[in-house]
Amino acid sequence: MEGTGSRSGVASSAVADGSLVVWTLCSVLLPVLLTLWCSLQRSRRQVLIRDIFRKSKHDWHYTDLFGQPSYCCVCAQHILRGAFCTCCGLRVSEGCLKRADQRFPCKEILLRSGGGTPGSMPHHWIRGNVPLCSCCVVCGQQCGTQPKLCDYRCVWCQYTVHDECMIDSLKTEECTFGEFRDLIIPPYYLSTINQMRKEKKTNYEKVVPYCRKHWMPVIILANTRSGNNMGETLLGEFKILLNPVQVFDLSKITPAKALQLCTLLPCNAVRVLVCGGDGTVGWVLDAIDEMKIKGQERFIPQVAILPLGTGNDLSNTLGWGAGYAGEVPVEQILQNVMEADGIKLDRWKVQVTNKGYYNLRKPKVFTMNNYFSIGPDALMALNFHAHREKTPSLFSSRIINKAVYFFYGTKDCLVQECKDLNKKVELELDGERIELPNLEGIIVLNIGYWGGGCRLWEGMGDEPYPLARHDDGLLEVVGVHGSFHCAQIQVKLANPVRLGQAHTVRLILKSSKMPMQVDGEPWAQGPCTITITHKTHALMLYHSGEQTDDEASSMSEQEHVREQTDEDV
Repeated sequence: MEGTGSRSGVASSAVADGSLVVWTLCSVLLPVLLTLWCSLQRSRRQVLIRDIFRKSKHDWHYTDLFGQPSYCCVCAQHILRGAFCTCCGLRVSEGCLKRADQRFPCKEILLRSGGGTPGSMPHHWIRGNVPLCSCCVVCGQQCGTQPKLCDYRCVWCQYTVHDECMIDSLKTEECTFGEFRDLIIPPYYLSTINQMRKEKKTNYEKVVPYCRKHWMPVIILANTRSGNNMGETLLGEFKILLNPVQVFDLSKITPAKALQLCTLLPCNAVRVLVCGGDGTVGWVLDAIDEMKIKGQERFIPQVAILPLGTGNDLSNTLGWGAGYAGEVPVEQILQNVMEADGIKLDRWKVQVTNKGYYNLRKPKVFTMNNYFSIGPDALMALNFHAHREKTPSLFSSRIINKAVYFFYGTKDCLVQECKDLNKKVELELDGERIELPNLEGIIVLNIGYWGGGCRLWEGMGDEPYPLARHDDGLLEVVGVHGSFHCAQIQVKLANPVRLGQAHTVRLILKSSKMPMQVDGEPWAQGPCTITITHKTHALMLYHSGEQTDDEASSMSEQEHVREQTDEDV
């Protein structure tokens, strides 16, 4: 009996152990299998979504969370995530994407044949998800106040209308293109130009009366890799307000190709808004110079800037601000572009010729818009550039970029790698040799701002010096005693060593290797001769908006200097 009982106990324990193993395996394997199944389904959905995105005429983008209350344009259900079109503003849930793509047309870049009388087109209404605080054009009351898919918006003029105010006449009424009619390239204009090109006609000016009396079409060139990575968002906002054909992503197309659109538009009427840093602006201006070489001078546009970079000194000089972080609505930016005044900007040729009897290399040639420097600030730019090349993902914020510059500036205060520059360099201004004091750096300025917002030539503003301008054919040349001296100048605790103004600057590096930079592009240079001469003018746009305290004080100081000069005369 005892043997039988022991055998049954062993059998029952074995069964219990086996069931425990089975349940343990189920508890482990079941979640794994569910996870694999879900990931497989998700990947299949993503493949289907990408396929729809690729074939669609809409510019679809997927988001995990909409920035405002949104409703699907097909099923009218409230959605937190889904797809949206950056051109027409449609929002749709993942399950309704295919039906929405087939049912709703996007903004038309070209007007279809038979799409109405030449020079006109009807409204293109989209239902639901109207902008916050928009008002009905019929009754004047606020739209989009109900928690459901309601009210209409025209994708061209941005007018909004209540469901109950929408009447048949509005559906067939001619669209006026709204507030930015003078900036938009209408689809019927491009259709007419396309037809003229087929007939080999080039007198595009005759088409302008079909558009606007004071037409100044704008082209948006955005660098999505600049500074604080706002370019992607801005591209979508500009596509909503303008014709998508006017908006270009410079990470996908070069400025030279994008600017060929100017040749299809009226002469001397086009304005270009560059969204990026000073390097992006220089890239665009180089492309405009290529247009001059091709004989396309009459199509040269005027250039405005939306500063997305780190320093943005050229943007600051031209009144567009020291940096953009979304604080100004896109509508206001376009209004500023419309109201901006045209000015000229000097552009300079920087030629670097290496020393040596057997040097067969061609001289390096750069184009300068902002400044050239040799010394501590070029060393900071060189270290920053090398660090960014190794880990570009870390440099996606303007604050982080400036912090890295600060770190390298502090390091140079202790190490002083550029000391005794005056013994290594000879300086000539308009052919006249300049005796150099004890310096660590020399900076040649074309614009008023330097180093991320410092008015270097004016310094503390306590000494009467000729005013610095960006269109007078003159360069301002200053010296600095080191990184600490640069920091003092930036907070107006010291003046630079003003070496003079000149039409031509010549620097001779006699020995050793020194850091140099042109408009933030640094390199290490051995013995050479640097010659800076005037190259050309660029047509820019100046925004005379609200002045900062520094700008106001600088203007008052400049006026005071003028008064003193008049009294002396």
